[in-house]
Amino acid sequence: MEPMYISINSEKTGANLKSLFKNNGYSVRDIQSVMGFENPQSIYKWLSGRSLPSLDNLVILSKVLHTTIEDILVVDGDVFFLFNLTWTIHLNG
Repeated sequence: MEPMYISINSEKTGANLKSLFKNNGYSVRDIQSVMGFENPQSIYKWLSGRSLPSLDNLVILSKVLHTTIEDILVVDGDVFFLFNLTWTIHLNG
């Protein structure tokens, strides 16, 4: 099997997070409070695409935003290929 390389588009993920915050009625300060952050800089970095949330923070965000990690992250490339590969690994693994 060929190795698979994917890239998470941090700018589009940030825009997606911004939309999810708005759709759920949350401000940056609300998310800051839920995450237990002393300041909102990390959240602003996520929204601008300068960084991505850690895996732990993605799990929290998925619960708070009533969605999945997969629906938060925006992956560059062929998602259909990734879906088929995931099912192949799941079925054979």
